[in-house]
Amino acid sequence: MKRLVEALFGLVALTGLPYLIYLGAYYLRRPSGTPANTRPREPSVSIVLPTYNEAAIVESKLEELVELDYPTEKIEIVVVDSSDDGTAELVETFFAGRPEPELTLIREDERRGLATALNEAYAAAENEVVVKTDCDSRLAPDAVRKAVANLADPDVEAVTGRNADVIGGSEVEQSYRDIQTMIQILESHIDSTLIFHGPFSAFERDAIVPIDEDSIADDSELALKIRRNGGRAVFDPEIHYKEAAHSEFGKRREQKDRRAMGLLRLLWRQRDALGRHGNYGRVVLPFNWWFMIVSPWLVGAGLALATLGSLAVLGPAGLLTPAGALAFTALGSRDALGPIQPLYSLFDTQISLLRASVSLVRARADGDEETHDGTWSTDDELREVLQ
Repeated sequence: MKRLVEALFGLVALTGLPYLIYLGAYYLRRPSGTPANTRPREPSVSIVLPTYNEAAIVESKLEELVELDYPTEKIEIVVVDSSDDGTAELVETFFAGRPEPELTLIREDERRGLATALNEAYAAAENEVVVKTDCDSRLAPDAVRKAVANLADPDVEAVTGRNADVIGGSEVEQSYRDIQTMIQILESHIDSTLIFHGPFSAFERDAIVPIDEDSIADDSELALKIRRNGGRAVFDPEIHYKEAAHSEFGKRREQKDRRAMGLLRLLWRQRDALGRHGNYGRVVLPFNWWFMIVSPWLVGAGLALATLGSLAVLGPAGLLTPAGALAFTALGSRDALGPIQPLYSLFDTQISLLRASVSLVRARADGDEETHDGTWSTDDELREVLQ
């Protein structure tokens, strides 16, 4: 029993140590804002908008884009569409009679996946800066202006922003995004950040390279490849967007597990970047490897060990340990944990990463290539919240 307790405490300490080191580095360095040397500028901008069956929300998204605080004569809207609900026709109608911004509409005969669509859209984009956004998100009016100010720094070739307000009121997602903001600010000041966000990312056009056609972490993959090619990819917390999200445990799984699987595959495929490219490979990537690949298994092992220890000592009463974990999950998914809600948001993310890891391990064991065509069913409930 003593060895079991020692093993449990060892697992807890091992799991938490890197986070404590990172937290210590944050408070010692106290980074704030973007590390880029920003300056006002107005380059031409291509805004890439991939769409699939967005008829209910595409017009409101286009209204947002044409009302951005940026000269419309310097904006090109690149829509790449594979819908079968009339989305492309709504886009054409919206721009009919508008002299600006310019519309480039790419119609795909079949749905081939987001990464393929983005590669085609990026190749078609003609302007100096390329912004990628999603139809089911909302941007602050000054998002593009702040992004191009970051890209004025000759070392910075990619920038992403912050989910400042989760549409739908998911405290789980908001708590996690607040923690992620701290991590990404520190990463950006150390070197570059790993995770780029689909609702808003901006790139120097000349820095864009093709992404894997089966990528399901397309924005982060492009940022990582840009860093490997010598540019910096930073996070600016003053670039704001909104995105809808679920709180309830079951509903979050597909959304979170999908993102987790994409990031795990990206880290594995780009593993040769570890230790290279300055502090990006020496500090940022190792931390993300720990957080996404190692730590979830330690959390799972810790829960299993705690349950076995409780059963060994308390007999049937030891089932209170897994029951407590389930109660913690139930309350957390209902945003009912008060001041410890952020702790649940981390736990929720670790569960998604563990589930994604198990799926990838099983696929490899079965001889699959772990491929995915990048197509997903639309979430009608989140679209209703967005409307």
